[in-house]
Amino acid sequence: MVSRVNNERICLTGPDSAAGKLMRLYWQPVALAEELAGIHPVKALRVMGQDLVLFRDEAGRLGLLDRACPHRGADLAFARREHGGLRCPFHGWLFDATGACLETPAEPEGSLFHRRIRQASYPVRDINGLIFAYLGAGTPPALPDFDCFIAPDSHSFAFKGFMECNWLQALEVGIDPAHASFLHRFEDDESIETGYGRQFRAVSIDSNIPMTTLLREFPRPTIEVEPTSFGIRLLTRRHLNARQTHLRVTNLVFPNAFVIPMSGEMSITQWHVPVEDGSNYWFALFTSFGRPVDKDEMRRQRLELYQLPDYKPRLNRSNDWGYDAEEQRTKTFTGMGFDINVHDQWACARRDCRPHARTPRQFR
Repeated sequence: MVSRVNNERICLTGPDSAAGKLMRLYWQPVALAEELAGIHPVKALRVMGQDLVLFRDEAGRLGLLDRACPHRGADLAFARREHGGLRCPFHGWLFDATGACLETPAEPEGSLFHRRIRQASYPVRDINGLIFAYLGAGTPPALPDFDCFIAPDSHSFAFKGFMECNWLQALEVGIDPAHASFLHRFEDDESIETGYGRQFRAVSIDSNIPMTTLLREFPRPTIEVEPTSFGIRLLTRRHLNARQTHLRVTNLVFPNAFVIPMSGEMSITQWHVPVEDGSNYWFALFTSFGRPVDKDEMRRQRLELYQLPDYKPRLNRSNDWGYDAEEQRTKTFTGMGFDINVHDQWACARRDCRPHARTPRQFR
């Protein structure tokens, strides 16, 4: 049983919280590179209860600053991108990607006052279409040599989605290997071609059995947990017959990421990054170890399910998750469509907001 105090200790991630301070010591994905496309590559972000503004200057350099101008608190998400940085529309103060103040136009000619001004800024990196930030104190740690980080751009695809629940609830359901046999059960099997780019739909490489069949017909896995230097590893075995056992490996990378197989040639590395304590974004890098990724097809599939600009699922609490009784009877176990992230969101988005001893508390 987890006490309320300890439950909040691991779930709350604001700047002054214990978990928030810890998670800021790791590189966290905060946006997709595609969100900076267009004539105004400036994006307001809220990450772990902190308001930020992400931008790309005229030279292509990324910058991440606190969102409130240090002069009068004006919103820099509406700043003009010019002269090597962001210029506040209120009094014209200009900040570059490092947070240095380049100009304070209202000061007398020749004034060096701007040199005394600095906006809080954070290191950022664009890796295969995901923009990572380091929000902690001191020098950022080295990035690990994950497959998704060192893969060529042609073999990687990035996407994200909004979830209305605590980050730890989302992470917990993401690494749970047993729920897929029910929550993500599909009645129709698919070929490698039709299942391309879709989670839990492709053929299992070691058994030549569609994942849909495997999960549906073998719902009682044997699960082992191994501590590792990076977190934990879950070994999930489904015994197919006297000679064959299907093994699925899930790696939980501390504090808020996991790596899971998607198909015989593709893996998913996914982070759950808090927006507030009651919401998070999942950020995923899909990495192919064989042919190049068909990015256009994978993006098309997901834009059928998610709405821009907030990347919120089209099926959600407001429309009862698209529940269809006939679909539940004939096609899916939930009757809530074919997006497994919507299934996970439904499982986490309980209406009871009180703290639960065995599950992370929901905060509204």
